[in-house]
Amino acid sequence: MSENSIYQHFRKDEAVVIDDIHDTLERVRNEYRPILTHFFNPREQLIASTLLKDDDQIKMKSFGLIPNAERKRILFYPEYYDPVLSDFEVSLMEINYPTKFAELRHSQVLGTLMNIGIKRDVIGDIITDGEKWQIVADAQMVDYIRLQVDHIGRIKVKMIPASSEQLVSSRDEWTDLQVSVSSLRIDVLVAGVYNLSRKHVKDLLKSQKVHLNWMLVEKPDLELGVKDIISVRGHGRFRIDDVHGVSKRGKIRLSVSVLEN
Repeated sequence: MSENSIYQHFRKDEAVVIDDIHDTLERVRNEYRPILTHFFNPREQLIASTLLKDDDQIKMKSFGLIPNAERKRILFYPEYYDPVLSDFEVSLMEINYPTKFAELRHSQVLGTLMNIGIKRDVIGDIITDGEKWQIVADAQMVDYIRLQVDHIGRIKVKMIPASSEQLVSSRDEWTDLQVSVSSLRIDVLVAGVYNLSRKHVKDLLKSQKVHLNWMLVEKPDLELGVKDIISVRGHGRFRIDDVHGVSKRGKIRLSVSVLEN
């Protein structure tokens, strides 16, 4: 796929991501060495694989530590290179807290990490088995996180490095769903997945309760695409897995995965 045509396949606001990945690929090509990215969300991973679709000089591998990880670091490398797991510089941390007297929520954990001044892209998946909470992170950030985080909300915590053998089994369960909608607008998709009225969805957007790929969105007419992840406060989140085409009645048929609150 040509450099110019790639922009036609993604949203205008994703041009920055495309440019950043393109620049990284050029560095790999010119310096003839592997380059590691921060954690990419599924949509960014899709953009990366699309950019490399017809490239026979550069390869890519991704790794997020946990099985079926959502957020992964990507290693772009010349064809001569043979990647190993240590190249990805990914570490696991566990949150030690009084489990009998307190409960944690994903939003609390993520909010605490953002409040210590780090960017979302240095953090991978945040997982729990219902009691234990673990964080996948850029290995270079582990010491900083450990020193900076001693409370999550009012709960006293201690961040402890953990090994991959101590990884918990996440209780998150995605449900497959087939949806037929009139368009790929975000208000239409959210209404279709959660059986809400369009007016209710627009109110959610205005109230800043909807995120697309972890970024706040307020425009109801934003067009969505494959691998986009939409979070709706109070309802959960869903991922667009595939677009199957248009039915005889003119409806767009989609496969989505839904994660309830």
